Amino acid sequence: MTTTRSRQFFPRWSVHGDGRTVAPDAVVAPDERLSWPRTVGIGMQHVVAMFGATLLVPTITGFPVTTTLFFSGLGTAIFLLATRGRIPSYLGSSFAFIAPLAATAGDGPAAQLGAVLVVGVVLFLVGLLVRLAGSRVLDAVMPPLVTGAIVALIGLNLASTAATSYEAQPLVATVTLVAVLLVTVAVPGLIGRLGILVGVVVGWVFAAVTGALDPARVDALGSASWIGLPEFTGPSFQLSVVLVALPVVVVLVAENVGHVKAVAAMTGRSLDDVAGDALMADGAATVLAGAGGGSGTTTYAENIGVMAATRVYSTAAYWVAAATALVLSFSPKFGALIFTVPNGVIGGATLVLYGLIGLLGVRIWQEAEIDFTKPLNLMVAAAALVAGVGDLTLTIGSVELGGIVWGSVGILVAYPVLRALSERRRD
Repeated sequence: MTTTRSRQFFPRWSVHGDGRTVAPDAVVAPDERLSWPRTVGIGMQHVVAMFGATLLVPTITGFPVTTTLFFSGLGTAIFLLATRGRIPSYLGSSFAFIAPLAATAGDGPAAQLGAVLVVGVVLFLVGLLVRLAGSRVLDAVMPPLVTGAIVALIGLNLASTAATSYEAQPLVATVTLVAVLLVTVAVPGLIGRLGILVGVVVGWVFAAVTGALDPARVDALGSASWIGLPEFTGPSFQLSVVLVALPVVVVLVAENVGHVKAVAAMTGRSLDDVAGDALMADGAATVLAGAGGGSGTTTYAENIGVMAATRVYSTAAYWVAAATALVLSFSPKFGALIFTVPNGVIGGATLVLYGLIGLLGVRIWQEAEIDFTKPLNLMVAAAALVAGVGDLTLTIGSVELGGIVWGSVGILVAYPVLRALSERRRD
């Protein structure tokens, strides 16, 4: 019995073919692997793929980079264990947290970490509900119209923040933006998938050559030690900060479920029975991150791209990626290097990134074929978007709530109510 349970969590991957090649019409399944040198190489490639996005989140929000990387690697290991090696995935920093963390920067990191932790708890409970009731419960609570609107308003809410960072160093920002666009559009293969990372590197080099780096941060880089423990910080809880962050749950659910569906489609294996486990694992990883000082986690589209390009879905490669991230998290020098990235570079990168989050909501609408000729769909989505993009801010008692909260709560409540009234009128 012990052996059976052990294999559930630590699969003994069978070698695919000769362990060296993958036939054009074949895939390396999650419970298979190539030779270990090739598996390590693919695992390292997954680390490279997630680097740009995962490290950009703490750079923008001011969270410790090495701490975020530590909980990213730890979260990936938790995910692989919870899904029993059936879903290949890397848990990196979620961009959905950028907006609420930026909006609550004045409340301090401890309060922000408390909000991250609460989001993780709620996500875990959603996963538990899905596991008990089935994945159909998600479709009932968050239909595509609602999910798309919330995703869009979270991304577009930070448009002004990206513009402010851009205006701080317009030349550096423009070089970064052009590099991101050119690499993403014109460069084939894996490098093209790393457009954000390459753009940040190009922008940083340009800033260094032109003297646009912060001298104090450069001095801190020089004095940082090569090896050291990540910086762990405990959370505190403020209702206003928690309420601003709660809508992120919707985005995390959408990203997680989308990842599971994508892997199922690419491998030809149904994974609906572990969708709840995947959500619970993501929630648990986010709880740990909030409890210790890291950014909230999510499944990564970048790694989906790597799997699609290599046709290797082996979870063995993700164990390599998780171990690599954990090793790098114990280098303060690496964290100090990330914090030398100037505002102009962040502005050039986030001008694209925030827009991508917003357009992801539009993509959800497109794929679901939402009909915006219907007044119900048009009106509720319009009100939610303007509340989010305009950052509608109202105070209830001592709690100040911003546009992300009002837009998200508004459409979550208004859509089912108005839909019921509309159906009643037709009857």
